[in-house]
Amino acid sequence: MSGSPVTGSEAPPASPAEASQPARWKRVAVATAAVASTLGVAAGVAAVAGTLQPHRAPELPPGPGDAAGSIDTVPAATGSAQAQDGALAADDRPSPDSERAVGAAPSPEWLDTVSEATGTPRRALEGYAGAQLSLMREQPDCRISWPTLAGIGQVESGHGTAAGGEVGDDGRTTEQVIGIPLDGSRGTAEIADTDGGALDGDGTWDRAVGPMQFIPTTWDEWGADADSDGEADPHDIDDAALAAARYLCADGRDLTSDSGWWEAILTYNESRSYGDDVLDFADRYARAADDAV
Repeated sequence: MSGSPVTGSEAPPASPAEASQPARWKRVAVATAAVASTLGVAAGVAAVAGTLQPHRAPELPPGPGDAAGSIDTVPAATGSAQAQDGALAADDRPSPDSERAVGAAPSPEWLDTVSEATGTPRRALEGYAGAQLSLMREQPDCRISWPTLAGIGQVESGHGTAAGGEVGDDGRTTEQVIGIPLDGSRGTAEIADTDGGALDGDGTWDRAVGPMQFIPTTWDEWGADADSDGEADPHDIDDAALAAARYLCADGRDLTSDSGWWEAILTYNESRSYGDDVLDFADRYARAADDAV
């Protein structure tokens, strides 16, 4: 995730030993930066692209107050229990504005509907939506919404599946997603180890880690403990999505403006083709959700 720019705008994906070889729906080469992943899109993207393939130029993702960016909620304190029994009636789950987002969690019914409509794994979607709700409270002028985070999560790691696992019920990936060494080869920046291998298991070079693909130095600055378990964990979708949302919203950006959205994405990964891919997926997710809810 952030740091020195790459030496080239595109590079091949990680080797099978480091992560499963992903399949891109549009380009064979994978846009990479020290900011972000060297993994690309995981297997299964072709199926998503086939069902959501747009026939016009993609539009910027909606803001939280727009239909496709809204999230039906339950009180956060009882969110997990409601996910088990669905006890709240529909009238108890409003789509929140920035004030009503306080103490809110995505409703189980909304997660079920949008996950099925978009093909986004439900537990990953919960992380993206939770990050949106947090930013609606913390930085309402940023207006970041879950489709942007979902677009990044898809391009970076196939929503946490790039290493052959998935996002588990606890929010952590069942297989850690770790990118190729940032050793200056294959279009990457050259970043010597900064954390003693604590996050990425590599004591020689830094690597991007987790479903949102943070490099250790960026995680050290932006890492978040979204689920209040006492640990900021880049392999936890809740923590990683919140950290990514805060990173994108830095410097007073408005992600519903063309300039704000592109500045944020190109800061995350300095590649226009990367941004195009994120925008394509974010737009598809938003349109599919809008049709479904």
